[in-house]
Amino acid sequence: MFLLLLVVLIASLARRLRTPYPILLVVAGLGISFVPHVPRVPLDPNLVFLIFLPPLLYASAWNTNWRAFRRNIVSISLLAVGLVAFTVVMVAEVADRFITALDWKSGFVLGAVVATTDAVAASSIAKTIGLPQRVVDLLEGESLVNDATGLLALEFGLGMLLTGETPTLGYGLLRLVWLIGGGLGVGLAVGYVVAWFGRRIDDGPLQMVVSIIVPYTAYLAGDGVRASGVLAVVACGLHMSRQSGEMFSPEARIQVTSFWKALDFMLNGLVFVLIGLQLPYVLAGIEGYSRVTLVEYGAVFSGVLILLRLVWMFPGAAFSAWFRRRVLKQRVTKASSREVFVLGWTGMRGVVALAAAISLPEAMGDGRPFAQRNLIVFLTFSVILVTLVVQGLSLPAVVRALGLAGVSGSNDEEVAARKTILQTVVKHLEDGMGATADESERHGYEDLLHAYSHRLAECGEDAQDQAEDARTMRRLGLEAVQVERQALIRLRESGAIDDDVMRRLEMELDLNEAGKG
Repeated sequence: MFLLLLVVLIASLARRLRTPYPILLVVAGLGISFVPHVPRVPLDPNLVFLIFLPPLLYASAWNTNWRAFRRNIVSISLLAVGLVAFTVVMVAEVADRFITALDWKSGFVLGAVVATTDAVAASSIAKTIGLPQRVVDLLEGESLVNDATGLLALEFGLGMLLTGETPTLGYGLLRLVWLIGGGLGVGLAVGYVVAWFGRRIDDGPLQMVVSIIVPYTAYLAGDGVRASGVLAVVACGLHMSRQSGEMFSPEARIQVTSFWKALDFMLNGLVFVLIGLQLPYVLAGIEGYSRVTLVEYGAVFSGVLILLRLVWMFPGAAFSAWFRRRVLKQRVTKASSREVFVLGWTGMRGVVALAAAISLPEAMGDGRPFAQRNLIVFLTFSVILVTLVVQGLSLPAVVRALGLAGVSGSNDEEVAARKTILQTVVKHLEDGMGATADESERHGYEDLLHAYSHRLAECGEDAQDQAEDARTMRRLGLEAVQVERQALIRLRESGAIDDDVMRRLEMELDLNEAGKG
């Protein structure tokens, strides 16, 4: 209860300060962890992987722009697969050469743990300051897929560390193919079954319950066949999002969407507070190092990880543009160096990395203690803290300094779509009015045609006067709805209607007002 209250208070403060709420929540959790007698809340890896991760992935996949995801699949793959592999190998080399307590194999495990990014903070910044849309699309696509590749690398790393056996290239490729293909297949299968079932339900609360079950079903089914539960959830979420227009009634869609917005916010908030609260547990496991040495290790390693991402970005962006133009024949422009730098600066780590670190075994395959485990957990926590707080807080300034703030693109596509839809409706009404001989029905057509004509005027390029008239009509309509609402409340307060009637009429007013807003 305390954590939920903290999430609400800090998120409210973050909105006032125009600061991404994940950053303030981590800092708040970190500060609270130093307060004496505060109950300690350890982060159970199972809590993250089995409880938090499936719905968070599902919500992200649901809100993903599928067309942009499909178009950018090469760039996303270079980030989610190529960058993860590059990070894992380079961290292993750095650890083997410069960190006395780690060898190549334990460094490989460390690289696998910290290779995955968390784009929640970056996405919230993007919505606030207006990052270029293709940067946002790449960030969201990367965060959906790289959890799977990072966890596969961790599987290989633990296998080398615990058994001493290095997987062959053939086995690694086969495992990757099954991880991706099996995960996508399971996710789509679950999505098809649920979509078929969902079309036969027209009840908001039932749809909510089903929507909660779906991500856990996809995740556990994918994990059960030793494929990627992460990709199963992503594939299922993408498919369900595409089917939602036909699967839900308008009322059910409003209820389910509102419910998931609240659930997604609550889970994300709890996750970031829990990250900050883990400092006492992380420090308690470290022995033989002074505080100064630990700070130096954490700062230098975080800097190395940030540098590795930036080093990958520029040649990766150039190769992606070349491949898409020459091989896929896509008409794309190469990203500017400013956009590439911003994409490199948004490599923030989150709860998946920390949960992966905490889930590392405490003993080797032969029973010897895993002596490097606590140092790996500490370095992971340091990377999360530095990338979230330092990079997260500096990102708005970096974006503004590079001149990328507020350049998310025009809404020409949306305006064209609105115009086409309204023109189709106007033609339908004109045809219907010309075909009817009933006077009352004709008046109904005229009223609707007048309303839709005003809406169509807003989409006209040379119709400023008509658009102003339409805006006036919308303002007057909102005022009329408010008058209706006050009258409804007076009827309820006087006892003329009961609460059930009040709620039904209030829902109609809410929908009407939302349409006019």
